[in-house]
Parts: sequence; C-alpha cells; structure tokens
Amino acid sequence: MTAPSTTPHQASTAAPRGQLVLVPNTLDLGTDTEVSLHEVLPLAVIERAALLTHWVAENAKTTRALLKRVASITPLALPLQQIQITELPRPQKGAKPGAAPAADLAALLTPALAGRDVGLLSEAGLPAVADPGALLVQAAHKLGISVLPLSGPTSLLLALAASGLNGQSFAFVGYLPVEAGARSARIRELEALSRKWEQTQIAIETPYRNDALLGALVDSLQPGTRLSVASGLTLPQGECRTLTVQAWRQQAGRSLGRLPAVFSWLAS
Repeated sequence: MTAPSTTPHQASTAAPRGQLVLVPNTLDLGTDTEVSLHEVLPLAVIERAALLTHWVAENAKTTRALLKRVASITPLALPLQQIQITELPRPQKGAKPGAAPAADLAALLTPALAGRDVGLLSEAGLPAVADPGALLVQAAHKLGISVLPLSGPTSLLLALAASGLNGQSFAFVGYLPVEAGARSARIRELEALSRKWEQTQIAIETPYRNDALLGALVDSLQPGTRLSVASGLTLPQGECRTLTVQAWRQQAGRSLGRLPAVFSWLAS
C-alpha cells in the first residue's frame, strides 16, 4: 500500500512590513523659546524616534533639528547624515490643501513595504492632525501598513481642554478666509452652527495674522459668545484666556504677537 504523499508547509517568505510611526513634535516652531524635549515628550517617544532611520516630513531641515535634540538625550540609530529624510510632495497650484499624487505618497512608504519603520513628522504637534501628513496615513492604510501614533502635544486638544468650552461636541474648522468680508461671513456662519448644536468651533491662523483674526472674531461674534484664545501652548509665556466677546472688546491694546495660537468659541 502506497503511503499518502505529503506536502511540506510552505512558510511565507514575504518580509514583515514596517509601521508608519506618527512622531509628535514640539510646539515651539518659529518662536524664540526652545522647550526641553523632556517637558513635552515622554522618554519612550524620544527613544522610539532615535531608532527610526527613515522619515517623511514637511521640512527636512526642521526634522534634522528635532533629531539633534533627540540625540542630545539618547543616541540615534545612525549618524544624522545617514538618516533618510524625504519631504512630503507639495500640492500642485489649485489643488486641495495637502493634496498629492497617490503614486508619490506610495513611493514614500517603500521602506515600510520592505520591513522598515518610517517616521512621520509635522512641523508642530501631532502629525496628520491639521497637517498634510494625513494623506500619507491614508496611503499607508491602503497599502496595508499599520499606523502607530505616539503620545505628544496636540495644540487643538490642549487649547480645548484649557478653554472651559464644550469638550463633548466640537469642530475643528482649520483656517478661515483671509479676505475680510468672506472671513466675517464664515465666522457668523460658524457661530450659528455653534448656537444650534451647542458646539465649540476651533480655528487656527498663521502667527503673523493672529491679531487680524482675533479682531475679526471680536467684531463679528455676538457679545455673549464666549471666545477663548490659547497662545504659546507648552511655552513658558503660554496662556489661555476665555472671555465673552463683550469683555474682549474692552481689552485695550490686545495683541498676541507671533506666538502660535488656537481660537475657540461657543455661542450661547
């Protein structure tokens, strides 16, 4: 009697894929104050960042600057000059914010497909939140690459937590129009939504236009609406103030300077 033939188990030869690691950055970009990494990032995050040899970032220069700060705490896996840093492709003129060709994004994840972890870094705070890196995260999911977010500062949530406004229902609306008429119309539209849904509205602005946005909010919102301004979060000079719009109108000579700021409001 002939014994039944057996087929040996075929083990998969495919290399395990790496992860896309979302590494939070500090919130001191563009300011005169450099905070200690120990104050804003857990040691485990700093050590994890030191192990990464492939990065995708908005700006290679600021990524190297962060890695130098990391290296002052724990050794990097490779000399800084040997670490691969690739910048996110800039969107074509007229494209949606953060838009980039899918092929370009997939190419950035080639190291992960080969089994190496890839770090994603924003200019400030958590990558992919109010950040063009979100499209790279989307590409990673399409390619079956797991995404690992690390703990660190997120200005939007820090501002919301400190505002005393509704933290159970809120909406981040990004940047408001620059043109005065369109900006005022958008503010009134968002205030109506805030009143209807009892929902906190959150916006940001380029620091040099902080005072223009604050002035527009104070002029366009109803007197009883509560407006919160959080500036310089995690910095020694940082603060968060929440007042009614009527009270803001009584603040003489108000100015936020060039500190990064988050604006939140809740209509009554």
